[in-house]
Amino acid sequence: MSTQNFTVVGMTCGHCVASVTEEVTEIAGVSNVDVDLASGNVTVTSDEPVSDDAIRAAVEEAGYSLA
Repeated sequence: MSTQNFTVVGMTCGHCVASVTEEVTEIAGVSNVDVDLASGNVTVTSDEPVSDDAIRAAVEEAGYSLA
């Protein structure tokens, strides 16, 4: 089990949180995504570490970017 933390910029509402959660959850091996809107912190739990590039691509697909 692996837990990684990222900071996403540009999220302003619950829809933003849902979009980021949905895209990151689609990455193979990801079992849980916890998004804190106020801080922009995103905690990704997965079977094995996920590459930063995969997270970045998913976040950008949702319309946001990593700090």
